[in-house]
Amino acid sequence: MDRIMTNRLDRGFERYQEEFEEAAIRVLRSGCYILGGELETFEKDYAAYMGSAYCAGCGNGLDALSLACRAIGISEGDEVIVQGNTFIASAMGISAAGGTPVFVEPDEYYQLDPAQIEPHISPKTKAVMVVHLYGQTARMDEIKAICDKHGLKLIEDCAQSHGAYAGTGLSGTIGDIGCFSFYPTKNLGCFGDGGAVITDSEEYYKRIKQLRNYGSSIRYHNEELGVNSRLDEIQAALLGVRLKHLKELNDERKAAAAVYDKGINNPGVLKPVCRAGADHVYHQYVIRCKERDALAEHLKSKGVDTIIHYPIPPHLSKAYAFLNIKEGSLPVTEEYAKSVLSIPMYNGISAEEQQRVIEAINEF
Repeated sequence: MDRIMTNRLDRGFERYQEEFEEAAIRVLRSGCYILGGELETFEKDYAAYMGSAYCAGCGNGLDALSLACRAIGISEGDEVIVQGNTFIASAMGISAAGGTPVFVEPDEYYQLDPAQIEPHISPKTKAVMVVHLYGQTARMDEIKAICDKHGLKLIEDCAQSHGAYAGTGLSGTIGDIGCFSFYPTKNLGCFGDGGAVITDSEEYYKRIKQLRNYGSSIRYHNEELGVNSRLDEIQAALLGVRLKHLKELNDERKAAAAVYDKGINNPGVLKPVCRAGADHVYHQYVIRCKERDALAEHLKSKGVDTIIHYPIPPHLSKAYAFLNIKEGSLPVTEEYAKSVLSIPMYNGISAEEQQRVIEAINEF
């Protein structure tokens, strides 16, 4: 019996294979591979889809975060509040701009808890970074109100929430700036690394375009110390194909999640809950179990692969040991790290595969 992997990228390719291949060949034949018409088209199309004024493609999701932080003015000595249970890239984007991440607890939906923000605001606080984790949107109305009250910038890390509504608009459009990863496993994924930043601010948009291209707006006129972080033409063209199908892809994930919701009935397993008023596009379907490691081994023995998002919270990683945050400082974050488990969730997952996953979980 074939193993059920946590993700299957081949099925997403095969569904639109002709469109992907046509786009790739079009770029190869064009002779233009960096900062050309394909990128301009995708940026315009993605901005329009998002309902945002501007979009700037970049090399990856981490670059999107670091460029966004630099664009809004994060620098040495500034603090940015961010949830503790996120992927470490969220924090690294802050650090890359010279800022310091201030980790706070998530709520019961794995999102940044608005109640945790004000107690952690200091004279050094410059911004709040919201991460719409696993595909569910955070309480953006409450968070934005707090940021407005205290004059803080609001960054949205939307690496896992492509196409998810966050109140008055899509995730990424509520704050000052929205950051996206197009890593292949994402709901809107390319075929390599890729990322983008969206904003309604012309100032931020121009700064990001300059920063991503060696700090240059005019060729060989370098105005600041920038980086090389450009979404290439082939990836932009391939993303353009997937963008046309994003709604149907997200709807398919929601339907697959509903199957899990209905079928999983093990009392020792906590299923994800979508908060009333929120949207969830199920980048991951994350369960919790006190016997997480034993459950993972049980599922492995049944031919079902799993993954942990994420086993080591950033504040306990060696990378952030210099912050001297002790274990026990963020008990909710740390409890999640010990109990979360992501089960197979991808476009193209079959009913038979889901049934095998459900039966294996319920047997545990």
